[in-house]
Amino acid sequence: MASASQTPAELLALAAAPGTTQKKAEQIYQDILSRPTPPNLTPEAHAQVLREQEAALLHLGSLYRDQQNAEGLAQVITLSRGFFMSSTAKAKTAKLIRTLLNHFGAIPNSTETQVRVLEDNIAWAKKEKRIFLKHSLETRLASIHLDLHHYRPALAIIDSLLTELKRLDDKLILTEVHLLESKVYRGVGNVTKAKAALTSARTSAASIYTPPPLQSALDIQSGILHAEEKDYKTAYSYFFEAFESQASAASFAPPARKDAGDGADGAVPTSVAGEPIDTEGKGALEALKYMLLCKVMLNLPEDVHSLLSIKLALKYAQLRDVESMRAIARAHQDRNLADFEKALRDYKGRAVLGPHNPVASRGALRHAAGAESAPYWATGGRGEVSPIPFPLLCALMVGRGCLLVFDDTEADTTYATAIETLQHVGKVVESLYAKTVKIG
Repeated sequence: MASASQTPAELLALAAAPGTTQKKAEQIYQDILSRPTPPNLTPEAHAQVLREQEAALLHLGSLYRDQQNAEGLAQVITLSRGFFMSSTAKAKTAKLIRTLLNHFGAIPNSTETQVRVLEDNIAWAKKEKRIFLKHSLETRLASIHLDLHHYRPALAIIDSLLTELKRLDDKLILTEVHLLESKVYRGVGNVTKAKAALTSARTSAASIYTPPPLQSALDIQSGILHAEEKDYKTAYSYFFEAFESQASAASFAPPARKDAGDGADGAVPTSVAGEPIDTEGKGALEALKYMLLCKVMLNLPEDVHSLLSIKLALKYAQLRDVESMRAIARAHQDRNLADFEKALRDYKGRAVLGPHNPVASRGALRHAAGAESAPYWATGGRGEVSPIPFPLLCALMVGRGCLLVFDDTEADTTYATAIETLQHVGKVVESLYAKTVKIG
């Protein structure tokens, strides 16, 4: 057990020792946090105490994350608010809360708890007039509602945020919120408003320095909306820009700043549209999958293999997500519907790019169903090979799973013959009328 004579620094070292169990480490961190701050400390000593308390909070949060203890993590976040109440520590509080909130991403089935914690902290931030923290948390909450397809509450939060942000003229967060607004409108199928929101995001971004992760998110959303309108060539160019930026950032990502604070301090933002900034290449993988699928939609499946040989794509080429795109491209290139169906079965959940993806959907690429320019082929009952437009292919995938081939029907010439006869009768009538006029 921890001794009262041991300093917090010694206790932190003991908790991190290899032989210390998780239960003992938890007790040590709680002991550090429960100790009262000594009175009459010098500014340097007080700052040291805050650093030790912050370290204990972060380690305890990581411990609950590893234990997948969502409720314990929620308690740590609530506890963290009481340690940094001075005006000089506002940025530190904001950073600490956001860091702890990011741990929920590693805990399965913790969305409900995360929503409750966010709502509680938003109310606290509003009461304490932590405006920038409030905006950051509201953006994250709206993003979670989007992921849950709760579009109405997401739009309600966004509308309130936009009103406040336009008054404050905070262009960076305004760009993020407009981007999130575009995603929500895309989710409800309103492409016109999604494009308008994206235009507003780009307008706000044009007057400030836009961090590369945010610029990549804007490019991906632009590509999605162009793909929605079947302009796959332009969509591909946007996805390529995003992939290049994200892949380069993942390869040369600098270590996280330890002094990064709230947006009020000009710190680099820790999220894009409410989501933590990607430093592991997940955004690059998403953009790459969009690129590959655009090539399929452009009827250029052979380009998929050459794309995966470029330097930036090599590290992703063997991932199962990319293998799913390669299998779809191969089926398209071979004009083999059976292979396409097999790819969907074998890579179920991998051939999907997301719930709001316009060119691929859960289970059957339903959103690609509007792309009639990307045909697949099947063999009919008499051996003929005929193109199958994607709308029909969609019906095959989500319907009975079989193609009904009917015999060709002979063209009915009755209508054409009747029209021709009437034309001749008309000419005869006109001729007779002309003769009667002459006789008269």
